[in-house]
This record gives sequence, C-alpha cells and structure tokens, in this order.
Amino acid sequence: MKRRAFITLLGGAAAWPLATRAQQGDPVGGGYIASLARPGGNATGFMQSEYSTSGKWLELLKEIAPRVTRAVVIRDPTATAGVAQFAVIQSAAGSFGVELSPIDMRDAGEIERGVTAFARAPNGGLIVTTAGSGSPGRRSLIIALAARHKLPAVYPYRYHVTGGGLISYGPDIVDQYRRATGYVDRILRGEKPADLPVQAPVKYELVINLKTAKALGLTLPPSFYWRADEVIE
Repeated sequence: MKRRAFITLLGGAAAWPLATRAQQGDPVGGGYIASLARPGGNATGFMQSEYSTSGKWLELLKEIAPRVTRAVVIRDPTATAGVAQFAVIQSAAGSFGVELSPIDMRDAGEIERGVTAFARAPNGGLIVTTAGSGSPGRRSLIIALAARHKLPAVYPYRYHVTGGGLISYGPDIVDQYRRATGYVDRILRGEKPADLPVQAPVKYELVINLKTAKALGLTLPPSFYWRADEVIE
C-alpha cells in the first residue's frame, strides 16, 4: 500500500485535498515534522502565521487608538501559538506603554466575563491571537463584545474585519493556498514531501473596517489609508 502524501496549511483550520488534517501551533514542536527546512517523513505545508509578527498587532492598536494604555489579549492557552504569540506581544508592551491582560479562550462564558470585567476601566483595547479565534461562534462573540464595550480591537485575519471587526493584520491565506498548488503539482510529479521545506507566509494584508472605526469614534491616521490593502466602508 502506498503512503499518502500530506500537504496542509499548518496552523489553520483548512487543508488541501492531499492532506488529512491541518495542524495548530508549532509543527516542529508538535512532532509533525523534523524541521521547517527538511520536514522528513511524508508531510510538508504552508504556515498560516509566524510568532514574530504578533508584536505588530500591538503597534497597530496604539497607532489607531493612541489613548490605549491597557490591552486584553484573547488566546488559547492550550495551543503553542496562543502562548508564543502572547509572549511576543508581552515583550513589545513596555515600549508602547501598554499593560497586558490575557483572557483564555476556553469557552464563550469565560471570554464574555473576561472582556466585560476588563472593559469596566478606561483606555482599553483588545488583541485577538490566531489559535481558536477562527471558529464562527467565537469570532462573532468577540466582535460583538468589542462593539458593545467600545473597545478598539486588532484581529489576525481579514474575515474578522468583514464580520464587523475594526482592523486585521495577518497573512494572505488565499496567497498561501495559491502557493500550495505548486507543491501539489511537484508531489504528483514524484517529489517527496520530506524534501519540500515548510513555507512561511510572504504576503501580509492590512484590512480596516471604516464603519466600525466611526462607530468607535476613531479618526484614522492618513497613513492607514495608503498602507491598507483593503478599506471596508
């Protein structure tokens, strides 16, 4: 029996037809591959996030809402990505003069109680990490809570902003799928997944919801308009 080749968008919830599942978090630490450069075994893929870019979310939050001195970070503490992304944001917090508070994404009740309690004090903002935030139920809840409590919020993916969120910065997932088709073709032509490096994102997109910004009483810096890949009105 032939072994099946696996190619997946690592760190996400969607996989290519040659994949049986997508992996959350760190593919090396999770034991799925030997290394990013030389995956080994019978799997390779395309990562949906890099931990090092997580500090950019805090930078954007301060740029779009300078009054923010406190930020709550919603994360999945059981996922490598949730822990690592919070650590990167935390390392940048001092330079922006922002105090961070994590909220674990275990269930809807915990998220709602945490955000509601946080919002009782002024000058707050919200950052959503990648792990676990893509499920439709959690996504809608977090966006609704940010709107209810007038919290400027930064999200990792475009679909958060099309769903009513304020701003997102993250990899262009469509571009990752497009690049993955090349790997599918190479594997079908006989190349081994073990020899195909796991690829990090190369294209990131900044998306802004102007209607949400107006509802929050925010005036966007002019630089946001020419830097943004998409402005939703």
